[in-house]
Amino acid sequence: MTTTLERPTSPTPVVENAPQTADRTPIVAIRHSVRRVGDELRARSRALLWLLPVLLVSAVVNFLNVGGAPQRIDDEGTYTAQAWAVTHLGELAHYTYWYDHPPLGWLQIAGYTQLTGAFERWDIAVLAGREAVLVAALISVVLLWMIARRLGMSRGAAAATGLIFALSPLAVQFHRTVYLDNVAVPWLLLAFFLAMNRRGQLAAFAGSAVAFGIAVLSKETFLLALPILVWVMVRNARTETRRYTLSVATSILVLIGGSYLLLAAVKGELFSGAGRVSLMDGITFQLGSREGSGSITDPDSLINRTLGMWWQLDPVFIVMSLLAAIAAVFSARFRPYAVLLLAMTVFMFRPGGYLPVPYVIMLLPFGALLIAGVVDLAVARLRRKGAARRRLALGAVVVAAIGAVVAVPLWTAQLRGFVLADLDAPLRNAQEWLIENASTDQRVIVDDAMWVDLVKAGWDRDNVIWYYKLDTDPAVQVQSPNGWRDADYVVTTDSMRTFPGAFPEVQEAIDNSVAVATFGEGTQMVEVRRVAVDGADQAAASQEAASASQAALGDQLVTNPLVQLGDEDRDRLGAGQVDSRIIAVVGALAGSGRVSVAGFPIVDGEDGRPFRQVAISEIAGAPAVIDGDLSADARYLVDSLEGTYQPDRIRIEGDSIVLRYPVSLQPTLP
Repeated sequence: MTTTLERPTSPTPVVENAPQTADRTPIVAIRHSVRRVGDELRARSRALLWLLPVLLVSAVVNFLNVGGAPQRIDDEGTYTAQAWAVTHLGELAHYTYWYDHPPLGWLQIAGYTQLTGAFERWDIAVLAGREAVLVAALISVVLLWMIARRLGMSRGAAAATGLIFALSPLAVQFHRTVYLDNVAVPWLLLAFFLAMNRRGQLAAFAGSAVAFGIAVLSKETFLLALPILVWVMVRNARTETRRYTLSVATSILVLIGGSYLLLAAVKGELFSGAGRVSLMDGITFQLGSREGSGSITDPDSLINRTLGMWWQLDPVFIVMSLLAAIAAVFSARFRPYAVLLLAMTVFMFRPGGYLPVPYVIMLLPFGALLIAGVVDLAVARLRRKGAARRRLALGAVVVAAIGAVVAVPLWTAQLRGFVLADLDAPLRNAQEWLIENASTDQRVIVDDAMWVDLVKAGWDRDNVIWYYKLDTDPAVQVQSPNGWRDADYVVTTDSMRTFPGAFPEVQEAIDNSVAVATFGEGTQMVEVRRVAVDGADQAAASQEAASASQAALGDQLVTNPLVQLGDEDRDRLGAGQVDSRIIAVVGALAGSGRVSVAGFPIVDGEDGRPFRQVAISEIAGAPAVIDGDLSADARYLVDSLEGTYQPDRIRIEGDSIVLRYPVSLQPTLP
């Protein structure tokens, strides 16, 4: 028997390669790091292979024909003009800023246009604003991809989320429109993305609070998403640091909101007071005194028209997003976003509430996320063997397939319209007519969509009156002591015609004016109207008398053997359709020899109205134009026309000289 003391001791193990192993440890670490970096790069490259085509398709579809469809509207003209005022006038708005919206939204548009020179690149100012909001939409596509991936969605589903968000006709309509909501959406998505972060939560939650604060100061209605953002933060916060991280986020959000109050306080406009605007008045208007959108059962109500427009653009997206939200309530991952969409939908129908037309913009990214997310969940469940509730998953996939089949022809037709239609032509042509036919010292009441363009064309800013301000801004009313009578033209759009009783001075200008040029039809129609100080009835009577006088003078002119006319032009003269100033000039020219009238070219938009242009090819029996320049007789004619008979524009077209006379509501000879 061997005692413990007698047991042989175990030999010390010999590690023959110990020094070599120690030498290789850094090499192994480097190899591991390289492998990890390689895996990360491969993962990112696979993500880019999915994301970049989505961005490219989104950019092409949304930017193509951005100036043609949809037609510019008053709201986007307002936000564009405010951004332009920041960069070109050094002011917060082109009129008195009255705290209807926080200014950060158009300040961002102003910053973008200043950095990129967008206002200088585009002939129409609103298109510079559209470029800015479309860039924001593309940023939103990237953020949606990141949120989808963080929610565990497949790359294909994340790509589908971006495509639905970018290509739905409902989305294209609003992404192309300069709304402050479009500026706020990427900030809201960034806030949710950071709130889902599990690492570095102090910085992430602080960043989320900053992003959400910017979203709210870009468009105040985004404050409605705050409870859902808090829910996401609480759910993702680590238990041991939750109180600290949430406190920091809350403090930052309060500070950002307080900056808006500080702005008003510094300007002395926090509370109501005589002769000044105030933040309290703006809040009271938005939350209390603003007229509601009416009842959905009333076909003429604002809410009915708004919902009807959304439905007409894309019923498939609306139905599919609501169905997806209902299904997603039963998924822990997607529940907050489903509740957000459903709660915001219910909020639209609150009694007596006001529903803004761009309200749907905040819902678009979450609708796209839920549609793709629910389908992704259903497909994943079908792939699992023995998974429970496979029938529900199969049903979801079938419903999605039916929606896709219905959406393809609908989206194709709608997107084709966005890419090919020129819905803005009436407004663009009316704007060009005004620039060419009205003088810059005349006062014009216009839709805000053309305010910047007219100021850039030479009008003094005080002579371009945004119609909304004529009845609401004391500063504008001081400059117009006689109200509508101080205006020379009023350009009517669908925006002006929608609320005829809301703006009495504007309505008086319309009622006491005569249409001198009309472009487009239906809701796209734009009319240029000449204001008649004595009233529209008196102007109509004067025009009727002038027509009779023109007919008598025309009958005399057509019998003059020295005046060469075409048959159609003879009929026009006999019917009193030619401006009497033209008749007098042609008659005077006939006293010096044969004069040939090549026609009475109609001014664009003036169909059915008196002809106020004449093309003359011969004067005193000699050509009016020689080698592309005026002949001596033509030049003598131009120099001799003065006063009433002086044209406002003279140009050469082919072998003729074309004289154009200004618009007159009383075209009678002195």
